[in-house]
Amino acid sequence: MWKSEHRRAAERRGLRYPSDLSDAEWALVEAMIPPAKRGGRKRTVDVREVLNGIFYVLSTGCQWNALPTDLPPKSTIYDYLDLWDWDGTLERIHEALYLAVREQAGREASPTVAIIDAQSAKGAQKGGRRSIRRGMTRARRSRAASGTFSSTRSASC
Repeated sequence: MWKSEHRRAAERRGLRYPSDLSDAEWALVEAMIPPAKRGGRKRTVDVREVLNGIFYVLSTGCQWNALPTDLPPKSTIYDYLDLWDWDGTLERIHEALYLAVREQAGREASPTVAIIDAQSAKGAQKGGRRSIRRGMTRARRSRAASGTFSSTRSASC
């Protein structure tokens, strides 16, 4: 149930965009962002603004070309998103925040019960993702079954 303290914590006033990180949120995430690589050029982009750009795209669903100009360039934001997805930074941030929220709510860090609906169970029985992919891909035809292959073969013999 929403109480006044919950509403105060969820208040987004004073931020440029509702998707921007507050100072408290940034304090939680900042330590999980990997530092710039050693030996290279010094990082010139504000990583907090990069995260704000990622959250802006995720919360509004806008196209990359429609990012506001006061955020870093779309190529910079996308490159960091791709890098952090590849090196596991996004997964580590998600896991840490997920566990913190569960503990804050007075629950165990990892869930002890899972609910699976009938649709998920059916997908798992059939092989799940692999069977869907197989059904969506086009069947390959052998060259021998092709009319062109057989006619050229017989003509050359």
